[in-house]
Parts: sequence; C-alpha cells; structure tokens
Amino acid sequence: MARNVTMSLIGVLSVGALVTASLGWYRTFSFIGGAIILSVIATSTIERSDRDPDLAPYTGLIGGLAVFFLLGLGGIWLTWDPTVTEYSYVLGIPTPTLIYFVFIWLLPLTAAVYYSIIFDRIASEEIVDDIIESAREEQRRESFPLAPKQPKRTAEVADGGEVTDE
Repeated sequence: MARNVTMSLIGVLSVGALVTASLGWYRTFSFIGGAIILSVIATSTIERSDRDPDLAPYTGLIGGLAVFFLLGLGGIWLTWDPTVTEYSYVLGIPTPTLIYFVFIWLLPLTAAVYYSIIFDRIASEEIVDDIIESAREEQRRESFPLAPKQPKRTAEVADGGEVTDE
C-alpha cells in the first residue's frame, strides 16, 4: 500500500514538473524537482511490497536534505536574476553560485558522510543481527530466479543421514 502511494506521489510530482517547465515557471519547477529527489531518496527505504516504509533510521538525513534543498533553491532564486550582469561576491564567488554550492552540494555531501561515519554508533549488533536473520528468513521462504535449486531435505538428512538427489 505505501509503495503504491509513494510511487503515485512521485508520478504526480513528475507531471507537475512537466507542466511547470512547459509553462516556464522555473522557480516552481526547481522546488518540484527538489521534492522529486527527496521522495526518491525516501522510497529507497521500501524493501518489500508488503511492508510500510521504515523511515526511522533516515528521518534525520531526509529532513536535513529537505532543509538544505529548500534553503539552497530559495537562496538561489532570491539572489539570482538573469537580467543582472553584476553580482556581489563572497570569497571570490558570486553569491548565487556560493549558495548553490554550499546548500545543494557541500552540506548534503557532508551530511551523507557524517551519517555513514556515525552509522556504526547508532546501529547496534541487535539491529544488524535482525537484518541478517530477516534476510535469511526471506531466502528460506522464497525461490529466487538466479538461485540454484536446493533439494528438499528429508527428516533422515536432518538427522545426519545421507543426502540423495531426487
């Protein structure tokens, strides 16, 4: 259910991006593009169609990225004007370019690196063991297309008897 709703939201945002681009509303288009990027990142947490997305480990990262995108796009559109030929400079860089670099590239990259560094501190052994056990359980229950066929184990084999090919 959550996967369908999320993918429908991305579809609606995509149509909105097409409409705003065709109408020449580039500022609105930029914000819709940022929302599409954030929603695609959020959908990466959906692993199976029968579960709701588990955003809990990523809420801080997704929230931070949302703030960076909004500040970056807002800052760019407030300081940039295509008719202006002279810009104010900060650190030798035009202000809109600096805002773009800091909020759209530098801070999100720093957040992702920081998250990867502290992940081992916030992910305990129980979480990792739970993930591995869940993956093994899924592998036992389902047949995957590229996995080799496994013969059914009989009670005799489980007790230490000989394996026979059927």
